[in-house]
Amino acid sequence: MPRVDICVSHTYDFAMTEHIDGTFEITSWDEKPYLELAGERKFTRAAITQRIAGAGARQVGPAGAGIEGEMTSESLMFYPGDGSATYTGYGNVTGRIGRREGTFVVQIGGEFDGTVARSVFTVVAGSGTGDLAGLRGEFTSDSTQADYPSPRYAFAYDIE
Repeated sequence: MPRVDICVSHTYDFAMTEHIDGTFEITSWDEKPYLELAGERKFTRAAITQRIAGAGARQVGPAGAGIEGEMTSESLMFYPGDGSATYTGYGNVTGRIGRREGTFVVQIGGEFDGTVARSVFTVVAGSGTGDLAGLRGEFTSDSTQADYPSPRYAFAYDIE
């Protein structure tokens, strides 16, 4: 089986075979600083809730394999004072992929360059429950302020 390098910190020995494009609809965002430094630098913590929807606009795989759900997450952000930011966190997703229902956890990482937020949400191995046990995959999203509150994503995944 070919080795697939997803990013610097995630290398898998499989290729994702299912793909869904969709949107994250941000329904709440509560961000507060917890450490403020000189030069407008600061650390913040954000509690975020998002609806996830994808009707299989770019679907390769079983018919009807859309996604619906809700993600609640906590992220830590660092703003260096130049209009950019980096962030990391975890989210819990409750919902369905096709006819499979359950929950799973994603590890979140990304950066904002002042114009575009680039995010990766990687499914944590072994975190799937119910019909989503064995889920592995990754959401990727590049969005601008114009996309708010519904940035687009691509989700590549497999379920064992």
